[in-house]
Amino acid sequence: MHFLQEKIAMRITINGKVIETEEGPTILRIAQMNGVRIPTLCHMEGLIPTGMCRMCVVEVQGLENPVTACNTRATDGMVIETDTPKMRELRKEVLQFLLVRHPVECPVCDKGGECDLQDYVYEYGLQKAEYQVDAPIKEYKTYATTAIKYHPNRCILCSRCIRACREIVGREVLDLQETGFNTRVEAVRPERCIQCGECLAACPVGALTENLSPIKGRTWQAKRVTTVCGYCGVGCTLEANAVGNRMIKVTTHEGLGTNNGSLCVKGRFGFEFVNSPERLRTPLIRENGNLREASWEEALTHVSGKLKEIKEKHGPDSIAGLASARVTCEENYVFQKLIRAAIGTNNVDHCARL
Repeated sequence: MHFLQEKIAMRITINGKVIETEEGPTILRIAQMNGVRIPTLCHMEGLIPTGMCRMCVVEVQGLENPVTACNTRATDGMVIETDTPKMRELRKEVLQFLLVRHPVECPVCDKGGECDLQDYVYEYGLQKAEYQVDAPIKEYKTYATTAIKYHPNRCILCSRCIRACREIVGREVLDLQETGFNTRVEAVRPERCIQCGECLAACPVGALTENLSPIKGRTWQAKRVTTVCGYCGVGCTLEANAVGNRMIKVTTHEGLGTNNGSLCVKGRFGFEFVNSPERLRTPLIRENGNLREASWEEALTHVSGKLKEIKEKHGPDSIAGLASARVTCEENYVFQKLIRAAIGTNNVDHCARL
């Protein structure tokens, strides 16, 4: 006898469409699965929903007040309207309050062109911030890591960065401090930060920006190439963002690769070497203790001759190969094939294996 019971099916109606679903999911989740768009700023897959931003408000028949779709579970017989004039006005008011202290500096913001708040302001036709308050500008404070810059005046207090750090990474570095218009995100436990940038990826606006590359680029300027991180054997999938021939940042997203959109400090921020002026551009051969430039033909002939000489004199196991995290996975594969098949030894390792 088994004790597993099938989930009970139920029917709900969203914008006049009858949907059969299982008990358990939230209104937002069911809407997303059925192609119904509900705006949200604070919601992020993989995080416990809080309804903090209030953008996902919907009307439920029989309830006096609207509810937040992201953290309200659907029940059998619910009749829901997501895009009535009343809901659009409510969301417009939410945006007005978010813009009270949010600087309208989209042309110089790194997030311009891929900012959720910017998109919603445009969608709901806001021309200016109607509400004004006399509150001091929040001073910039050093963030938990120098790889990320925090712009407190752009922050909409959605708490996604805090929850991502707590629920995905398990570090609990960030938290909200103070109250009212002085509320801000702060690194309350900076010593616990592992510089993974999960908070950066979670931010829906330009409050957290990458602080490494001096060259920035808009989303429509950057070419994003999906590739596999070469730093270790986990095989995380990432997107290399390049403007021209220069790497400007690394991105990823939920559902991408075995890492499901998460990266470590090396994967997210370890890209500066790509365009470093210190990278060797020609082979070097050491003679009498000094390095001199050589052609590829001369260098390869020199290396193959030395390897052959050592193998004949001392055997293949006298040779070892060390692969690099700063080349592609394909190049590392060819290298280990050279060591194992051509030279005949299993003495091959990688500089950044886990």
